Amino acid sequence: MQALPVPTYVDVVDAAARLEGVAHRTPVLTSGTANDRTGASIFFKCENFQRMGAFKFRGAYNAISHFDYAQRNAGVLTYSSGNHAQAIALSARLADIRATVIMPHDAPAAKIAAAKGYGGEVIVYDRYKENREQIGERLAQQRGMTLIPPYDHPHVIAGQGTAVQELIAETGPLDLLFVCLGGGGLLAGSALSAAALAPGCKVIGVEPEAGNDGQQSMARGEIVHIDVPHTIADGAAATHLGIYTFPIIQRLVEQVVTVTDEQLLDAMRFFAQRMKIVVEPTGCLAAAAVMSGIVPVEGKRVGVLVSGGNVDISRLGQYLA
Repeated sequence: MQALPVPTYVDVVDAAARLEGVAHRTPVLTSGTANDRTGASIFFKCENFQRMGAFKFRGAYNAISHFDYAQRNAGVLTYSSGNHAQAIALSARLADIRATVIMPHDAPAAKIAAAKGYGGEVIVYDRYKENREQIGERLAQQRGMTLIPPYDHPHVIAGQGTAVQELIAETGPLDLLFVCLGGGGLLAGSALSAAALAPGCKVIGVEPEAGNDGQQSMARGEIVHIDVPHTIADGAAATHLGIYTFPIIQRLVEQVVTVTDEQLLDAMRFFAQRMKIVVEPTGCLAAAAVMSGIVPVEGKRVGVLVSGGNVDISRLGQYLA
């Protein structure tokens, strides 16, 4: 596929127009308990209320909306641990095109079932033994389908940036913005919006401790590849940042921090018990960093991206217990 230009905030504005009336404008929630605990004014952008349950719908729909006639006729293909797979399947159904999604065999059953329910053809692989990018590229060539990766694509990045665009439009300027980090699509898009709309806002990426490739990449000034991490934050179990996402993150993100699985569990319990919402482990990354005090936030206006809520009910019970 021909290389596309690196996205800018202009592309986020274009994505917002394409998503108007299609994506949900998700709520921004606050919590007195969270504010008291941290000494900050925290604004939770709740993408767990987005279509298919996560921010991924924004980028997937924006990417498919750019397809020409030949691409629409051939269909779309992707690989994903779950949320992007669902997002592509739903977006393809809305566009009336075929979708094939490659998912790890140990992805949450609810995510696999949802991708199938949206009409996607699901092909499973072993994430610890097989390379999903190689599988995706091979199938795309064999089938003539357009491959839309889960994060390293300009239209995906631009679409994800619309969440923070909405957040800042509702809250006004922020001092700090915490965003989960897997492959970097949401963090890169969020940083583009924050730089344009709240130039004084410091953007913080948050990774699972077991998968800190982004933190290592920032420290070394180059993309670092790691083995597939073992973490309950399955949506952030990426092995490296992308050639589109890393330069944006390197330029616009203040720092990348990590949280433990136990801190993620604490954040899940907080959301369930105090805010009465279901958030998946990956969706808790940003909140866990704030609630754990990893970065000082006292006296600040703080944005927190809650990235998704797709978690198996059986696993949710185990996590909360």
